[in-house]
Amino acid sequence: MSATDRDRQNLVFVFTDQQHADMLSCAGNDYLDTPVMDELAETGTRFERAYCANPVCSPSRVSLLTGRFPSAIDQRSNEDDHIDSIPDAVTNGGLGHQLREAGYRPVYGGKEHLPADMTVESLGFDRLTRDTRDGLAAECAEFLRRDHDDPFCLVASFINPHDICYMAIRDYRRVAPDFAGPQHDVAEATLDEALERPEGIDDETFFAEHCPPLPENFEPQTDEPEAIADRVSARPFKQHIREEWSEERWREHRWAYARLTEFVDRQIGTLVDALKESGEWEDTVFVFASDHGDMDAAHRLEHKTVFYEESVHVPFIVRDPRSGRTAATDDRLVSLLDVYPTLCEYAGVEAPDHCAGRSVGPLVRDGESSADWRDAVRIESEIGEALVTERYKYALYDFGANREQLYDLVEDPGETRNAIDDPETGVDTDSLR
Repeated sequence: MSATDRDRQNLVFVFTDQQHADMLSCAGNDYLDTPVMDELAETGTRFERAYCANPVCSPSRVSLLTGRFPSAIDQRSNEDDHIDSIPDAVTNGGLGHQLREAGYRPVYGGKEHLPADMTVESLGFDRLTRDTRDGLAAECAEFLRRDHDDPFCLVASFINPHDICYMAIRDYRRVAPDFAGPQHDVAEATLDEALERPEGIDDETFFAEHCPPLPENFEPQTDEPEAIADRVSARPFKQHIREEWSEERWREHRWAYARLTEFVDRQIGTLVDALKESGEWEDTVFVFASDHGDMDAAHRLEHKTVFYEESVHVPFIVRDPRSGRTAATDDRLVSLLDVYPTLCEYAGVEAPDHCAGRSVGPLVRDGESSADWRDAVRIESEIGEALVTERYKYALYDFGANREQLYDLVEDPGETRNAIDDPETGVDTDSLR
């Protein structure tokens, strides 16, 4: 690498699948241990109020890799049968192309899950591997240990803790063997490993001392939006567990979710170790996030899609070793749409006009500056739209008598009641619509 290129930091963007913002031990969660993610936070900036653009896999990944809201290609859910083709302007404006023009080598490994004819190659990346687990970690580590002639941007998309999805699906299949739900041998084997309890611990001790308790907002919201109930009834396994799972089974779900998060933390650690061994750790900007969250037993729900915090609020950490700032937390509102322009800025190229986000680089480097930062973030979903402000979340679902929701995230962080008709909030909801 030339002296000029040596002044340019390498870029690593790692994102997990279905990890909500509280699933970090550095975020105060005492029921799991994530030392690698904690180290990233300890040596970087952790954004405490980061939100995905859409709380399901494929649309969220579109937003990450194109810088656009997924509605730009008429995508609201993982379903893409209605999308005949992706406009050239979208694929040609992919993150990989932008970084390549800046002189970086863009490389992608792991889960893809993009719509229609969109691929990571069409977005400008070289593909490293399709593996999403230990094989991805090993391939990334091998890549990071190489000598590189050009600065690089490595994107690594890990599958976990997404394997938690199979717990409800599999439990329902046991009572409805004709259910044609998805099956995945590796994922279900990993889930079995995550469900294992400490050796020699009886039920009473396990639930008293080891297993996470139920969340305070475990019960469904009294005035729950009909669109949520509709989504639950449309997926029979969701309806089944909501009605039939015991409190202990919900807690076991939380236990397994925590273990799956620890599994992926160790896989990310393989990349961090490789960077340290190669001598590139202090010359690499490391960005960490997750594509969306998981309901994790809140409101007797798992999976995602809805606008509750557990589904849309995600971890987001930027480690810039040249910033001089460590163990920083930032409570300004950020979006996963900010990942694209952030990587562009660190690569030394201006983000294209189509980007719906903005770089968080100034927040990482300057802390309290950038006073003109946004005061709200927008979220899309297959069942509505939402807007999050400093204190409130306004959600407008597609239908139902309770389609319009307002949550006071300070007084009611569990989103247990709709404050839309509460005059004490003083919120002009017309301005949010």
